Amino acid sequence: MRLFLSFLAGGLFGTGLFLSGMTDTTKVQGWLDVFGDWDPTLAFVMGGAILPMFFAWRLTEGRKPLAGGKFPTPSNQELDRRLIVGSAMFGIGWGLVGLCPGPVIASISYNGWGGVWFLAAMLAGMAAAPKFGIQLDRLMTKA
Repeated sequence: MRLFLSFLAGGLFGTGLFLSGMTDTTKVQGWLDVFGDWDPTLAFVMGGAILPMFFAWRLTEGRKPLAGGKFPTPSNQELDRRLIVGSAMFGIGWGLVGLCPGPVIASISYNGWGGVWFLAAMLAGMAAAPKFGIQLDRLMTKA
């Protein structure tokens, strides 16, 4: 049941990404080009995601998921150096390529080897991130 619901949620998420234009790299880069030819239409996509989730998280307080387990809660709620550097790197990569993790997986179906290479590079970056974080912490404590 849990696997089926995960598959269903993933399919719904991917369909939403495709229908909203989040898998179109030129549209995403147009959204991020605030000082150029800015395309504000993705604001509706983000609002359409953030607003329902705000109420959904409020409704889950004190409840258990129907499919078992528990709802995730962030272990660290502080705005620290790692979060800021990681967010900046994510944003720079998103702006340069126009894809983030969800759309890159969906893009494999239409982007061919380019999508596969991007996914491989993204996974390598995710694997290297913990070591990079340790090195960053060492550099910052010395400074």
